[in-house]
Amino acid sequence: MRYRVVFVERTDEQGNNIEDPPEFVEPELTDGVVLDCRFVERFEAPNMHVQETPDEDDSFLSMGTEVWEYDVADGRDQEFKDALVNSEMVIEFEEIDDSPSEAA
Repeated sequence: MRYRVVFVERTDEQGNNIEDPPEFVEPELTDGVVLDCRFVERFEAPNMHVQETPDEDDSFLSMGTEVWEYDVADGRDQEFKDALVNSEMVIEFEEIDDSPSEAA
């Protein structure tokens, strides 16, 4: 099964990542649950404007998001979902239907 996972991503004043969100899921997983994972995209924190550093009143907006896709071993879906919830870094996740669609 394949899942798309959206993680919280904290950044510093310059917009650089200060954490690697998937690292919060790894300790929660046992071997063999995740077969593969891939980085998909990143959305910058909303506090980054035209200037190099955020305004003082925008510092609370220092969280962006990262989207990753995970291939999970058959029958291990619940373990994976539990690890995502326990990581406390996941905003949302969804199962991706990667089966070929039938022509109409």
